[in-house]
Amino acid sequence: MFLARQGFARSLAAFGTRAKHTLPEMPYDYAALEPVICREIMELHHSKHHQAYVTNYNAAAEQLQEAVAKNDTSKIISLGQALKFNGGGHLNHSIFWHNLSPNKSDPSADLKAAIERDFKGLENLKKELKVAAVGVQGSGWAWLGYNKKTGHLQVAQCANQDPLEATTGLVPLFGIDVWEHAYYLQYKNLRPNYVDAIWDIVNWKDVSERLQKAK
Repeated sequence: MFLARQGFARSLAAFGTRAKHTLPEMPYDYAALEPVICREIMELHHSKHHQAYVTNYNAAAEQLQEAVAKNDTSKIISLGQALKFNGGGHLNHSIFWHNLSPNKSDPSADLKAAIERDFKGLENLKKELKVAAVGVQGSGWAWLGYNKKTGHLQVAQCANQDPLEATTGLVPLFGIDVWEHAYYLQYKNLRPNYVDAIWDIVNWKDVSERLQKAK
Protein backbone atom coordinates (compact mmCIF):
# COMPACT_ATOMS: atom_id res chain seq x y z
CA MET A 1 0.00 0.00 0.00
CA PHE A 2 2.81 2.40 0.91
CA LEU A 3 4.58 1.75 -2.39
CA ALA A 4 1.33 2.27 -4.27
CA ARG A 5 0.87 5.63 -2.58
CA GLN A 6 4.44 6.58 -3.42
CA GLY A 7 3.81 5.70 -7.04
CA PHE A 8 0.60 7.73 -7.08
CA ALA A 9 2.41 10.72 -5.58
CA ARG A 10 5.18 10.47 -8.18
CA SER A 11 2.55 10.38 -10.95
CA LEU A 12 0.90 13.49 -9.58
CA ALA A 13 4.23 15.24 -9.28
CA ALA A 14 5.11 14.41 -12.88
CA PHE A 15 1.67 15.67 -13.96
CA GLY A 16 2.18 18.92 -12.10
CA THR A 17 5.58 19.66 -13.64
CA ARG A 18 4.41 19.41 -17.23
CA ALA A 19 4.36 22.52 -19.41
CA LYS A 20 1.34 24.74 -19.02
CA HIS A 21 -1.58 24.23 -21.36
CA THR A 22 -2.46 26.98 -23.81
CA LEU A 23 -5.61 27.91 -25.71
CA PRO A 24 -5.53 26.06 -29.03
CA GLU A 25 -6.00 28.05 -32.20
CA MET A 26 -9.30 27.69 -33.99
CA PRO A 27 -9.10 25.69 -37.23
CA TYR A 28 -11.31 28.28 -38.97
CA ASP A 29 -12.48 31.88 -38.60
CA TYR A 30 -15.02 32.71 -35.90
CA ALA A 31 -17.58 33.58 -38.58
CA ALA A 32 -16.95 30.45 -40.66
CA LEU A 33 -19.80 28.41 -39.17
CA GLU A 34 -22.50 30.99 -39.89
CA PRO A 35 -25.46 30.82 -40.18
CA VAL A 36 -25.53 27.72 -37.95
CA ILE A 37 -23.42 29.31 -35.20
CA CYS A 38 -22.81 33.03 -35.32
CA ARG A 39 -19.47 34.78 -35.01
CA GLU A 40 -20.28 36.33 -31.63
CA ILE A 41 -21.00 32.95 -30.03
CA MET A 42 -17.86 31.38 -31.44
CA GLU A 43 -15.62 34.25 -30.38
CA LEU A 44 -16.98 34.33 -26.82
CA HIS A 45 -17.03 30.55 -26.57
CA HIS A 46 -13.41 30.16 -27.63
CA SER A 47 -11.64 33.31 -26.41
CA LYS A 48 -13.51 33.67 -23.11
CA HIS A 49 -14.99 30.35 -21.97
CA HIS A 50 -12.33 27.98 -23.29
CA GLN A 51 -9.60 30.35 -22.19
CA ALA A 52 -11.06 30.36 -18.66
CA TYR A 53 -10.89 26.57 -18.51
CA VAL A 54 -7.25 26.63 -19.61
CA THR A 55 -6.33 29.35 -17.11
CA ASN A 56 -8.07 27.67 -14.20
CA TYR A 57 -6.73 24.24 -15.12
CA ASN A 58 -3.16 25.54 -15.11
CA ALA A 59 -3.74 27.21 -11.76
CA ALA A 60 -5.10 23.99 -10.25
CA ALA A 61 -2.23 21.96 -11.71
CA GLU A 62 0.28 24.38 -10.16
CA GLN A 63 -1.42 24.06 -6.78
CA LEU A 64 -1.34 20.28 -7.19
CA GLN A 65 2.39 20.35 -7.79
CA GLU A 66 2.88 22.37 -4.62
CA ALA A 67 0.60 20.07 -2.63
CA VAL A 68 2.47 16.98 -3.82
CA ALA A 69 5.80 18.56 -2.90
CA LYS A 70 4.46 19.19 0.61
CA ASN A 71 2.81 15.76 0.77
CA ASP A 72 -0.45 17.57 1.58
CA THR A 73 -2.95 14.78 0.98
CA SER A 74 -5.95 16.87 1.97
CA LYS A 75 -5.05 19.59 -0.53
CA ILE A 76 -4.39 17.05 -3.26
CA ILE A 77 -7.83 15.55 -2.79
CA SER A 78 -9.52 18.97 -2.64
CA LEU A 79 -8.11 19.89 -6.06
CA GLY A 80 -9.78 16.94 -7.76
CA GLN A 81 -12.96 18.76 -8.76
CA ALA A 82 -11.14 21.82 -10.15
CA LEU A 83 -8.85 19.61 -12.22
CA LYS A 84 -11.77 17.54 -13.50
CA PHE A 85 -13.99 20.52 -14.34
CA ASN A 86 -11.41 22.77 -15.95
CA GLY A 87 -9.33 19.98 -17.48
CA GLY A 88 -12.51 18.46 -18.86
CA GLY A 89 -13.60 21.82 -20.25
CA HIS A 90 -10.26 22.22 -22.00
CA LEU A 91 -10.32 18.67 -23.37
CA ASN A 92 -13.97 18.77 -24.47
CA HIS A 93 -13.65 22.06 -26.31
CA SER A 94 -10.39 21.05 -27.98
CA ILE A 95 -12.35 18.17 -29.52
CA PHE A 96 -15.47 20.24 -30.23
CA TRP A 97 -13.75 22.85 -32.42
CA HIS A 98 -12.40 20.13 -34.71
CA ASN A 99 -15.69 18.23 -34.71
CA LEU A 100 -17.15 21.19 -36.61
CA SER A 101 -16.23 22.61 -39.99
CA PRO A 102 -17.58 25.02 -42.62
CA ASN A 103 -16.58 22.46 -45.27
CA LYS A 104 -18.92 19.65 -46.19
CA SER A 105 -17.69 16.11 -45.70
CA ASP A 106 -19.06 12.58 -45.41
CA PRO A 107 -18.45 9.77 -42.92
CA SER A 108 -15.78 7.30 -43.97
CA ALA A 109 -16.90 3.89 -45.18
CA ASP A 110 -15.86 2.43 -41.82
CA LEU A 111 -17.85 5.00 -39.85
CA LYS A 112 -20.87 4.62 -42.13
CA ALA A 113 -20.84 0.86 -41.58
CA ALA A 114 -20.56 1.29 -37.80
CA ILE A 115 -23.46 3.77 -37.74
CA GLU A 116 -25.59 1.42 -39.83
CA ARG A 117 -24.74 -1.53 -37.60
CA ASP A 118 -25.25 0.22 -34.25
CA PHE A 119 -28.04 2.70 -35.06
CA LYS A 120 -29.65 1.36 -38.23
CA GLY A 121 -28.69 4.52 -40.09
CA LEU A 122 -27.57 8.13 -39.66
CA GLU A 123 -31.07 9.47 -39.07
CA ASN A 124 -31.52 7.19 -36.07
CA LEU A 125 -28.14 8.29 -34.70
CA LYS A 126 -29.26 11.91 -35.02
CA LYS A 127 -32.47 11.11 -33.14
CA GLU A 128 -30.61 9.36 -30.31
CA LEU A 129 -28.06 12.13 -29.95
CA LYS A 130 -30.84 14.73 -29.98
CA VAL A 131 -32.66 12.94 -27.18
CA ALA A 132 -29.42 12.81 -25.19
CA ALA A 133 -28.52 16.45 -25.87
CA VAL A 134 -31.95 17.92 -25.20
CA GLY A 135 -32.31 15.71 -22.15
CA VAL A 136 -29.20 17.01 -20.38
CA GLN A 137 -30.44 18.67 -17.22
CA GLY A 138 -28.71 22.00 -16.81
CA SER A 139 -25.34 22.07 -18.56
CA GLY A 140 -23.34 19.31 -20.17
CA TRP A 141 -22.60 17.37 -23.33
CA ALA A 142 -24.05 14.67 -25.54
CA TRP A 143 -21.50 12.39 -27.17
CA LEU A 144 -21.05 9.76 -29.80
CA GLY A 145 -18.37 7.51 -28.38
CA TYR A 146 -16.55 4.30 -29.21
CA ASN A 147 -16.60 1.40 -26.77
CA LYS A 148 -13.21 -0.34 -26.98
CA LYS A 149 -14.49 -3.40 -25.12
CA THR A 150 -17.42 -4.09 -27.43
CA GLY A 151 -16.16 -2.44 -30.60
CA HIS A 152 -19.47 -0.58 -30.93
CA LEU A 153 -20.57 3.04 -31.07
CA GLN A 154 -22.62 4.44 -28.18
CA VAL A 155 -24.46 7.64 -27.33
CA ALA A 156 -23.83 9.07 -23.86
CA GLN A 157 -24.47 12.14 -21.73
CA CYS A 158 -21.95 13.90 -19.50
CA ALA A 159 -22.82 16.53 -16.93
CA ASN A 160 -21.04 19.87 -16.76
CA GLN A 161 -17.52 19.43 -18.21
CA ASP A 162 -17.01 15.79 -17.25
CA PRO A 163 -14.73 14.28 -19.92
CA LEU A 164 -16.29 11.34 -21.73
CA GLU A 165 -13.49 8.78 -21.61
CA ALA A 166 -12.53 9.38 -17.98
CA THR A 167 -16.21 9.30 -16.99
CA THR A 168 -17.60 6.43 -19.09
CA GLY A 169 -14.64 4.69 -20.72
CA LEU A 170 -15.95 5.64 -24.18
CA VAL A 171 -13.54 7.27 -26.62
CA PRO A 172 -15.03 10.60 -27.77
CA LEU A 173 -15.80 10.84 -31.46
CA PHE A 174 -18.35 13.65 -31.74
CA GLY A 175 -19.71 15.93 -29.04
CA ILE A 176 -22.55 18.43 -28.83
CA ASP A 177 -21.98 21.16 -26.27
CA VAL A 178 -25.30 22.06 -24.66
CA TRP A 179 -24.06 24.62 -22.19
CA GLU A 180 -26.13 27.76 -22.77
CA HIS A 181 -23.07 29.76 -23.79
CA ALA A 182 -22.78 27.47 -26.83
CA TYR A 183 -26.10 28.52 -28.34
CA TYR A 184 -28.24 30.89 -26.25
CA LEU A 185 -27.31 34.20 -27.95
CA GLN A 186 -28.66 32.79 -31.21
CA TYR A 187 -31.17 30.07 -30.35
CA LYS A 188 -32.43 31.42 -27.01
CA ASN A 189 -34.20 28.66 -25.09
CA LEU A 190 -34.69 26.49 -28.18
CA ARG A 191 -31.97 23.94 -27.56
CA PRO A 192 -33.61 21.37 -29.90
CA ASN A 193 -33.26 23.80 -32.84
CA TYR A 194 -29.55 24.24 -32.10
CA VAL A 195 -29.06 20.47 -31.92
CA ASP A 196 -30.86 19.99 -35.25
CA ALA A 197 -28.82 22.72 -36.95
CA ILE A 198 -25.41 21.51 -35.80
CA TRP A 199 -25.56 18.51 -38.13
CA ASP A 200 -25.04 20.88 -41.07
CA ILE A 201 -21.51 21.68 -39.85
CA VAL A 202 -20.29 18.29 -38.61
CA ASN A 203 -16.72 17.58 -39.66
CA TRP A 204 -17.20 13.95 -40.62
CA LYS A 205 -13.57 13.71 -41.69
CA ASP A 206 -12.50 14.47 -38.12
CA VAL A 207 -15.07 12.10 -36.59
CA SER A 208 -13.97 9.33 -38.96
CA GLU A 209 -10.30 9.85 -38.08
CA ARG A 210 -11.11 9.69 -34.37
CA LEU A 211 -12.84 6.35 -34.87
CA GLN A 212 -9.85 5.01 -36.77
CA LYS A 213 -7.48 6.11 -34.00
CA ALA A 214 -9.76 4.68 -31.31
CA LYS A 215 -9.52 1.27 -32.90
